[in-house]
Amino acid sequence: MARLQPKKHRLPYVGKSPSSVPPVSNLFLPAHQINGSAKHKSQGQYQDPVGRIASNPGRSSHGFKRKLAAMKSRLIRSHRSPSSSSADPIVSEGAQEDPEPRQVAQDVDTQGLPSKAGPDPEPALAGDDLDVARQVFESMKPIPRAGEIAVNTVAQASTAVAELQNLSSTYLQPLKMFNNVVTTIANVHPYAQIALGILTAASQLIITQANLDSAILELLKKVSFVYAFLLEDDTIKNIDAMRVPLAKIAQVISACVQFIRDYSETTSFWKRLGKNIMSETQTAIGDYTKTLDELMQQYRDRQSRDIHINVYHVLEDLNMEGMAYAGGAGLDTMKKCLENTRTEILQDVINWVNDTHPEAPRILWLHGQAGRGKSAIAHTIASWLKDVGGLGSCFCFVRAKQAECREEKMLTTISRDLASRYPAFRRAIGRVLAEDPSLKTTPDLLQQWQKLILVPLSEAAGGIVGNVVVVIDALDESGGVSWRENILLLLTSTEAANLPSNFRILLTSRPLPDIERALRGAIHVRAMCLDDVPAELAERDITLFVSKKLLSLKDTIGHMGIQRIVHKSNGLFEWARLACEFVDPSRAFGQTVEERFMSLIAVPSDEGKTLLDGMYSTILDSVMPKSGTPFLRFRSVMRQLLTMLEPLPIAALNHMRSLFPSEEEHYDVVIILQFMAPVLSGISDHTLPVQPLHASFNDFLTDPLRSGPYFIDTSDSSDLAHASLQVLYRELSFNVCGLENSYLSNSQIPDLSERIKSNIPQHLSYSCKFWAKHLEVARFDLSLVTSVQAIVESEKILFWIEALSLLGALGSAECSLAITV
Repeated sequence: MARLQPKKHRLPYVGKSPSSVPPVSNLFLPAHQINGSAKHKSQGQYQDPVGRIASNPGRSSHGFKRKLAAMKSRLIRSHRSPSSSSADPIVSEGAQEDPEPRQVAQDVDTQGLPSKAGPDPEPALAGDDLDVARQVFESMKPIPRAGEIAVNTVAQASTAVAELQNLSSTYLQPLKMFNNVVTTIANVHPYAQIALGILTAASQLIITQANLDSAILELLKKVSFVYAFLLEDDTIKNIDAMRVPLAKIAQVISACVQFIRDYSETTSFWKRLGKNIMSETQTAIGDYTKTLDELMQQYRDRQSRDIHINVYHVLEDLNMEGMAYAGGAGLDTMKKCLENTRTEILQDVINWVNDTHPEAPRILWLHGQAGRGKSAIAHTIASWLKDVGGLGSCFCFVRAKQAECREEKMLTTISRDLASRYPAFRRAIGRVLAEDPSLKTTPDLLQQWQKLILVPLSEAAGGIVGNVVVVIDALDESGGVSWRENILLLLTSTEAANLPSNFRILLTSRPLPDIERALRGAIHVRAMCLDDVPAELAERDITLFVSKKLLSLKDTIGHMGIQRIVHKSNGLFEWARLACEFVDPSRAFGQTVEERFMSLIAVPSDEGKTLLDGMYSTILDSVMPKSGTPFLRFRSVMRQLLTMLEPLPIAALNHMRSLFPSEEEHYDVVIILQFMAPVLSGISDHTLPVQPLHASFNDFLTDPLRSGPYFIDTSDSSDLAHASLQVLYRELSFNVCGLENSYLSNSQIPDLSERIKSNIPQHLSYSCKFWAKHLEVARFDLSLVTSVQAIVESEKILFWIEALSLLGALGSAECSLAITV
């Protein structure tokens, strides 16, 4: 066997298990430098910083060459004396220890690893190894010197990888613990929850990372330290109060994880640029480390200071010239919600953003009438996501800028934003554009959607930290219905339903008919209606808003004055905002604050009435021509609505209209009302009564000075008087509810309400109660006189009284009859 060990080429690292072999990157270092990293290795065992005993890499099999190296080491170890087995042949060559050991050794030393040696191998086991090794070596031919070196190099490389994996596993423990603990954290601000969501996603991406480069082990160590800091009781206790530094920590951690994830691509890029890879790496790690240390100190000091965050995204050169971009269509932080308002809604949206379930809806449609605060919520979410590095893109439509044709630039703008934010997406879209440069200028929405969004997003999904959120605000203010039809087809397509599970689209709009028809039935679209927010929550938030806006006027208007403004707003944030501006002293030219306040609350002056006039005019301009048959029908339907004394659902409106004297008025009101959803309720849900969402809309339409061509004259109610009388004559009957006993009082009939609902339709109930009121303000017409006589001079009058009794409106009978005299 001596021939296998020439004296001039002595096998290195004999006398120790393969686990004591220095990392492969040390093979070409002087022996005295290697000694520093080897001093904490024991015979076959390695104790990590948290006290775990890692498995002996020498016992695992990774190919024939490694088996061979392990056998040789065991064979030689078995022939050495106990004293020689503990000696380090490299150190025995007389080299001195380097005061600056290799970086990996620093990582180990800073954790305070003990130098305790592992237990000696059992004699029986050593004997078994020796017998096996002898049999193998006796059956083999001598190995050439080059092959011998290669065998040992492979063994050393495998051991280095195992050691790196052990160290990585040690640093990953706080990340794994964080993932377990974060699920138990509750009752924190939605802003803090966004940060926690990013931190969780970042930790998961690192944990599942297949390969880690030794050069970035120091950065992993710092990331591990940050997660350990986040697990401290004092840190968790103050998460809500220190959510701003927490968000910045999340942003930097996200950038660190992305840097670790993309390190191989990053070094390749640096190499192409001729940069010093080690120097660039150390600079990036140093900046990240310094920033994280400062942010953690801010957290400890309970302070929040501005800090510049360098993000080392390697963005390969990508020529996007010619690819349309809508400048000025992005995030507007001035539109954010006031602090501590809309918390329930914001919480709901954040829960959707952070939802990791693979079947979570990809699109959230936030809709509601004009003035409900949709844009404020959208920009708040976008701003929070940007703070933690989780905003993919924010694209906003503005009606005043329709001339810019933003709708044609939406998908290309979103694609460019994603490319600038996520290196993996940038690389993917770079490949797409390299194959087909014409995609940069194509006006084809389908190609833009598939090639500039879906394809690169699918390729990049696994390399992105957290969920990608794209905010599209005010879709209803985009181009015409024809363009919206195309984009709605894309958003409701099968491809949209199968978007990567970490992709989200937050979409806001008014419930225009075309948008509602498209989105309402899509299974991957979740609808959230701001009109359904409980009145008490809206009033609470508007009170906070108005109180803050009018803080300087609290002594002038007082608490009661603020409450009156809040009440008059009817839950419309936009009205409240404009009302606050209206009473602002800087805008009260020629009037005192008290005077403007009283004109706003009591009978609004011309200035007060214009608060929402601009909004209403804009809405009507977008859906209604000012001439022709559609415009005449608009005025007729709105006259019917505004002269109604009690709102009715669409079915009842249509029934009444079918009885109008002129046949030209016999059409379905839906052809007009379907476009009025932004200002009327009961349009999308036909079971609800149709009525203005805000009293100011009624005021606007009935004042010719304010509404101009949209003015509605409500002075004549002849059509409704005629229709009501026709309903009474045709539908009133004896014992209309089919009561079995006429001697029982209404209170004694247990199912009376069900009987009324089944037998007295809404249009009949309305006609019974209000026919006389309409008759009172109708123009004189002989046909109306005839209709009245047909009722009051017949048994129909008794049936009418019975119906009023059942409806609980018998007290109005006297007044109604007095009108006919």
